[in-house]
Amino acid sequence: GVLEDPLGAQCLRTSPTLLSPPDAEKTPGYWNKGARRRLELALALQPAAEQAKNIILFMGDGMGLSTMSAARIYKGQLAGGSGEESMLAMETFPHMALAKVSASVPGGTVLLPVHETQLDLSCFQTYTIDRQVPDSAGTGTAYLCGVKANAKTLGLSGAAVYGKCRTTFGNEVDSILHRARLAGKSVGIVTTTRVQHASPGAAYAHSASRSWYADANMPKEALRDGCKDIAYQLVHNTDINVILGGGRIYMTPKRTPDPEYPEDPDQNGTRKDGRDLIAEWLSAKQGARYVWDKKGLDAIEDDSVSHLMGLFEPKDMRYELNRNTSTDPSIVEMTEKAIRILRRNPNGFFLFVEDDCVACAGGRIDHGHHSGRAKQALMEAVMLDRAVARAGDLTSPLDTLTVVTADHSHVFTFGGNTARGNSIFGLAPKKAKDKRAYTSILYGNGPGYSIRDGGRPAASLPAAEDKDYRQQAAVPLEAETHSGEDVVVLAQGPMAHLFHGVQEQHYIAHAMAYAACLEPYATEPRCRAARRASHGTQCSPQTLLALLTLCMAALMVSG
Repeated sequence: GVLEDPLGAQCLRTSPTLLSPPDAEKTPGYWNKGARRRLELALALQPAAEQAKNIILFMGDGMGLSTMSAARIYKGQLAGGSGEESMLAMETFPHMALAKVSASVPGGTVLLPVHETQLDLSCFQTYTIDRQVPDSAGTGTAYLCGVKANAKTLGLSGAAVYGKCRTTFGNEVDSILHRARLAGKSVGIVTTTRVQHASPGAAYAHSASRSWYADANMPKEALRDGCKDIAYQLVHNTDINVILGGGRIYMTPKRTPDPEYPEDPDQNGTRKDGRDLIAEWLSAKQGARYVWDKKGLDAIEDDSVSHLMGLFEPKDMRYELNRNTSTDPSIVEMTEKAIRILRRNPNGFFLFVEDDCVACAGGRIDHGHHSGRAKQALMEAVMLDRAVARAGDLTSPLDTLTVVTADHSHVFTFGGNTARGNSIFGLAPKKAKDKRAYTSILYGNGPGYSIRDGGRPAASLPAAEDKDYRQQAAVPLEAETHSGEDVVVLAQGPMAHLFHGVQEQHYIAHAMAYAACLEPYATEPRCRAARRASHGTQCSPQTLLALLTLCMAALMVSG
């Protein structure tokens, strides 16, 4: 296959829309010229059918289409533009699909390229989905392990029951991260949440409850039945080369002072079994390092460590807008450090990068939305996009498949007939029927619901621009909820064309595994051929000596 032209993406990044004066937009020629350029790029695009050496999966926890659109505008406004004409780095990727995050019927077929074997899931793994609108644990199991599962369970098939330890055994499913490590690749996790959170947890853990962060969070019955907490599994299940995020509190014995907040007992370690999992991890990995602040991370030399664990907060990391830039690294900095370490492996790497701040806290995208604070969520989405851009600088689409997606969306929207260039956090131009102002951004439900003096309070500026402002919600809830619409999948690099159409979310794991020739696709004809070709290009010492002799002889003759 012909490789994708990296220039195409670069042309999109320097779109004339960003460079032309506003008056140019009033002429038909402006729009015709831009459309022609994009048409030419589309016609030149060809599938890249080579094997992916590296895979990077970016997961914007809660980053639905409305969040992406609003983040695009916010990014442009941060740069001093009106915002609408801006483009996210992830939006330059040439291939796109929609992933179905809600329930599906049992069984089905994963569609592979023409002339390749099709995998009948009824013969591979039965699965059920018990929720129409999913959570991050069930979706994480889908896009990382390749099977749909029940809500709030991690790394288990649909046969496992939430909260029932005994249903864990025999129902474990392995993630693509685990399979990549078994294939000799280096693997890593970067998250703005705790590293034991549902999304990263699905990469290495098998747990009947996403909330079993440490043994102190588990019921006695589960411990008695032999289940292990997620933090324990982080250290003992898969040999993960790079682990960066929050979650110190679950790794050390009860009452162990936190290195950053030693005077705050609420940040002390929580483990009841007395184990120091950080020390266990360090002792088991030759060349391993542990850091807990940005200074320590910056001091790590990329070629000096084989394993790196960085835990920068007791639980979730702080929102970008609240981050202490001198003590806590950004998602961009963590992503760069991870890539620089992982790419030293000649066999390639798999890296999972999550920002949940879109929704709550690190999934912080997710956490921001749950709290009804749109500015926090959108800044997290912008930061995730900056990490995507930085990863593109450090890798090549010739050998690296990069995928950007979300696990679910939120009941987040923006509208109100606002004018071009209106602040994404600003007010609608006209008042509502109750004769009170409202913001362009609104939530379908959540903590932003408020009634004062018999009605909702009027929105106002500059209050609505504050980072902690809660946009109004239609239904009162303690926390805003996920939504069930499809999410976008964007891809570039080898086999990126596999991401097309509307797919079940678990298809993502299969497409990535197929692209990199990981199980269950390691024996596909194209993978066997690639291995033969690779072996054929390796010269024995005798052959190298013969070639060197010939070269020396040629030099002597020419001399």
